[in-house]
Parts: sequence; C-alpha cells; structure tokens
Amino acid sequence: MSEKKRVLLIATGGTIASKRSHSGLKPQITPEELISFIPQVKDFCEIETLQLLNLDSTNVEPAHWKLMAQTIRKFYDAFDGFVIAHGTDTMAYTAAALSYLIQNSKKPIVITGSQKPIDLEITDAKTNLLDSFVYASDDASQGVQIVFDGKVIAGTRAKKVRSKSYNAFSSIDYPFLAVIQEMNIMRYIPMLPYEEDVKFYEDMNDNVYLMKMIPGIKAKVLESIFEEYDSIVVESFGVGGIPKSISDDFFRLCQKHPEKLIVMATQVAHEGSDMTVYEVGRDIKAECRILESYDMTLESVIAKIMWILGNRDCLEGDVEDLFYKGINYDLIFGKNRKCGS
Repeated sequence: MSEKKRVLLIATGGTIASKRSHSGLKPQITPEELISFIPQVKDFCEIETLQLLNLDSTNVEPAHWKLMAQTIRKFYDAFDGFVIAHGTDTMAYTAAALSYLIQNSKKPIVITGSQKPIDLEITDAKTNLLDSFVYASDDASQGVQIVFDGKVIAGTRAKKVRSKSYNAFSSIDYPFLAVIQEMNIMRYIPMLPYEEDVKFYEDMNDNVYLMKMIPGIKAKVLESIFEEYDSIVVESFGVGGIPKSISDDFFRLCQKHPEKLIVMATQVAHEGSDMTVYEVGRDIKAECRILESYDMTLESVIAKIMWILGNRDCLEGDVEDLFYKGINYDLIFGKNRKCGS
C-alpha cells in the first residue's frame, strides 16, 4: 500500500456495535467509537464514518439493501473503498444483494461484523474491523466481499454456518479469495480488473416466497402462495424434487400460473441441485418451467431473483438468461455441472 486510501465506514448496527441492555444485546456504539478501538488503522488509511442504520441484522430488509447501494453510489467518487459494519445473521444476504445492486466495482466494498461486541475484552470485532480496512485499502481489492475471521469471501458465496464461534462464515463450494494475517493479505484467487464501468441498480422486488420442503408436506397453502407471490423458491431435499404429497397440486398451479418464476434450490449446503438425477425432479422439470439454483447459495438465489424482477425493465435478456449469468462468482458450473446421486 502506497499513499493512504480514503475509506468510508458505513455503520448499520449489529453485534459489533452492541451493548448489553435490560432486554439483551442492542446496537448502541457509534461508528466513531468503533474506529477508536483500532487506532492503528489511521496509519494506512483516512477514514470517514456514516451511521446509516442502527439495526439488529435480523431486522434488515431489501429496502435497507437499496439504501446501502444508494449511499455507496452517492459517495462512490469521493472514496477509494467502503467498509460496512453489519450484523452477522443476515450478512450473507446483504453481501449477495449488494453483489447484484453494485456490479463491476473497481473499488472494494467490504462487509464485516463480529460474534461479540467490540467493547468486550475478548472479542473478534477488532480483528475483523481492522482486517476489513486493510483489505479495503489494498490496490488489488475490488467488488463486494465479506471479510471475517481472517478470510475474504466473495459476496455471493458466503453462508453463516456457526451461530457463536468466531469462524462463523464458510465460502460455499468456492475457495476463499484471500486470507489476512497480521495485516498481510495472501490472495488465493487473482482478481482480473473489471472491463466494464461500475453499474448501480435501483430496485429489488421482494415479493418472493421461500417454500421449504419437509417430509409429508401438505398442499393446503400452495394456492395462496402461487397467487400472492411473483416468485417461489422451492428449498427441496438433496439434488431437488417435488414430494408426491404435493406434486399434483404443484404441477396444476405451475400450469395455471406460467408467469411465476419458480426456482428449485436445495436444503443441502454443498454441491447444489440437479433435477435430472431422480424421477421426483426430472418429471416436474419436464412439465413445468422451473429454473435451478445449481451451485448457487440460497442467499444468492433469493437476492438475484429480487434483483432480476426489480430491474426487469432495464436488463437485457430473458429471465432465464439473466438468472444463469454469472455475477461475482455466484454460479460456478451452472447448467453444465455434473451431479451424481
């Protein structure tokens, strides 16, 4: 790192900024206070702060993702990088959403947080925050990533897999982009500079329903789900399929509502979907217009659908082409993958 980079800290709340209250942990620490816990950061970058939100991330919604993207767009030319302090519970959703709302960014947009508040004696918050500024200040960093527990994860590949431990996030079916140790970045995946200019998108359509399959699921609410929502993500078993207990009703409703975007995902964290493997998937896919998540994370599937439906008027190509277009490492093998049983 040569000259000092200008980095904007955007605070949104979360555990990292929480203090104990009579009702449990609650975001109360200001972004200026966050910086005071890592004074060494001023040796290599100039920081300005912005308190955009002050939420437990359980309460983060698509409207907040749009606000974050709009804020970065507003200050994009004034800063060399951005760090978003965020709660861990929905961090993977936010990272995925920002990957679609802000594309081809030559400037790094880093999302971080912690499992324990920053004002505790024993906490992961100081290391995570410092690492995020190290990464956001490096000339080779770009795009949307999560920095957590010394790991750099592409914004579309992250999933929270532990509720309390410091190594809370995994990069699903894709390597860490880099690791950070003692303020040194070791890059595993070289980043090729974006050829296109940064592109900001304005909207997300959150009229999306996640329907989780369980053994013996009943078809009682299927009719209302198909009528009320623009898109339905089916979180099925294994490589994907529709259980016999609802298959007739599901097929009928797919035929009745061909305009609905139906996506087959899986409850299994690794290796993705492939509806061609078993009869329960092959038959329904042959008869209905159903897209597949393949190796995308569930968080990315949901965020990408919201982005596609929300910006349909300004996107080129049909919905299927847009869904299967790789963005920020979200789809590695896609429709060409080979999946066994």
